[in-house]
Amino acid sequence: MDIDIKTWLYDILKSIDEIDSFFADRPKEFSAYQKDTRTKRAVERNIEIIGEALNRILAREPDINISNSRKIVDTRNRIIHGYDSVSDDIIWSIVIKYIPVLKIEVEQLLNEFK
Repeated sequence: MDIDIKTWLYDILKSIDEIDSFFADRPKEFSAYQKDTRTKRAVERNIEIIGEALNRILAREPDINISNSRKIVDTRNRIIHGYDSVSDDIIWSIVIKYIPVLKIEVEQLLNEFK
């Protein structure tokens, strides 16, 4: 694995860990998330970073084994370019459904190339 791809995978993992840290001292509840603008913006920023890292990875390794990678990049683009149409529901579903899967896949890829 190319060193840049490995670096970007670590960037993804760091952003996932940061998202998880926002909920370390409280339950993951949508209503609480929805009321907390600071956490919402921080989560969105980390999803932007994840999407940009995946975009760079896909440019070099289009067949990398990361599910929903294109959707994650598309979400990053929507957050950045269509900020006024970002739905709390969509971001929350990413946090709950897709981020845990992404974390497992990234950790597996990094373990394969140690």
